[in-house]
Amino acid sequence: MLIMGVKPGHDGALAVIEDRRLILCLESEKDSFQRHSDLTPMTFLDVARLIGRAPDVVAVGGWRIAGGSAQRSIGAGYHGVEDPTQRPTTFFGKEATLFSSSHVRSHIMAAIGMAPRNDHPLQAVLVWEGVTGGFYLIDERFRVVRSVPVLTQPGARYAFLFAIADETFPDSGAIPNLDDSGKLMALAAYGNRQATDGDISQAVERILKVDTIYPAPKEEFRTAPFYNAGVDSEIATTAAALLSRRIFQLFAEAAEQYLPAGVPLRIAGGCGLNCEWNSMWRRSGYFSSVFVPPCPNDSGSALGTAIDALHANTGTPYIDWDVYSGLDFNWDTEPAPDTWRRLTFEPRALAQAISDDRIVAWVQGRWEIGPRALGGRSILAEPFNARTRDRLNAIKKREDYRPIAPSCRIEDVGTVFHEDFPDPYMLYFRTVRSAELRAVTHVDNSARVQTVSQNSNRRLHDLLSAFAGQRGVGVLCNTSLNFKTKGFINKMSDLLEFCDTHGLDDIVVDGTWFQRRRGVGWSSGTHTAAVEQPPAPGVAKA
Repeated sequence: MLIMGVKPGHDGALAVIEDRRLILCLESEKDSFQRHSDLTPMTFLDVARLIGRAPDVVAVGGWRIAGGSAQRSIGAGYHGVEDPTQRPTTFFGKEATLFSSSHVRSHIMAAIGMAPRNDHPLQAVLVWEGVTGGFYLIDERFRVVRSVPVLTQPGARYAFLFAIADETFPDSGAIPNLDDSGKLMALAAYGNRQATDGDISQAVERILKVDTIYPAPKEEFRTAPFYNAGVDSEIATTAAALLSRRIFQLFAEAAEQYLPAGVPLRIAGGCGLNCEWNSMWRRSGYFSSVFVPPCPNDSGSALGTAIDALHANTGTPYIDWDVYSGLDFNWDTEPAPDTWRRLTFEPRALAQAISDDRIVAWVQGRWEIGPRALGGRSILAEPFNARTRDRLNAIKKREDYRPIAPSCRIEDVGTVFHEDFPDPYMLYFRTVRSAELRAVTHVDNSARVQTVSQNSNRRLHDLLSAFAGQRGVGVLCNTSLNFKTKGFINKMSDLLEFCDTHGLDDIVVDGTWFQRRRGVGWSSGTHTAAVEQPPAPGVAKA
């Protein structure tokens, strides 16, 4: 059975499952399209080119769009966990089944279908994102037997606090940018989590009680201590830390009240990218295990709907999958030989170049699904110098309070970090043991780590092993290879443009290493992009 899952609207994507195996998962933002792009014709054309035949099931994820004065539903709509709908249709002249289930179900089924296949009489799924937040208890037949609503719009409330503190955000009529939720997570690390300021606490509680953030009622928070105080001010970062703690507390209390202890927890929705919260669920001890897929946000919704269709037609949702299920790199042009010297990739030589402060555009195989760069479309650099973090944030045109994540060879995890467990998808925080890893250690001594093994990513593991042979530990900075506000780079012409405009002198594509010739373009190892950055939280602007 060939199933094509369709995610319309925000974070548009197509996913293809054949006989329980994930064949493709293509997000329309990838290949340098706009972040969170709606589903594009190019994504359909890529799938049509690669799967070779029409699908047996077209699974359309429910969604909603603005239509005049009201919201208009696509397919089964956004909310609810009711049974999916199916009806006969034709697809380019072939008989097929048209399937649809809600957006919320897409999150539930993605989390279950990608999770380890164990026999559980009950499983709990936490869905928390920009619109909805609650638990769902799933029985052995994968039916929702209990819904536990906790807090609407948890991710949006995170972004709303950012908006209240941001002096450029309008007082009325505007929608918070959910990407700011990730920025607030970084800023929360600077805050005083033990603060007892009553005014801050009261304002945070008011954020939790707001009916809707769409649009954001910022004018109602003019008396809040952090109103227009600046997102990196001490008072705003303290509020961020308090809000983060309170949101988690609300969900943890609901879990203990309404869910049986000792069941496995699966996490989905955009808040599943919050590594601090994921780590807190692991440490809580209330659940027997915790699983977060690499695409818990809407980038995994097409896959979730395809999994839901698989379950409806076979009785079982589990699939075989690989995180590297995007497109192969498009070698649409050749690097100019008078600019780029072509070499064969050799781990020890590249490790030495990185040790000598060179920053490398690293492209291997098919792109990774989800928003995290996992060694398929990455920028790699040495991890010891704080200046490297600043250089990478300048290259990425990001605020300088944003941390840089590390990739770590699995053999070194227990030596470098206090928490020793595999995490190939970069979804948990852990605390850093070594004071030497300045470029990848956040202000609260945490790091969002990707663990790398021979099985998960052989070539990156080889490079990390070579680096360990030279510097003692197999750890490198790893940030995503993309233009600002665009998805991962996936063609050579874009990659060359990125390197020319962002000051990178080394490119590795699979087994080929391109090195910029000396005296041509950028001067190797010396360029720092001239991007004005705000000071770190608590540091006065000049």
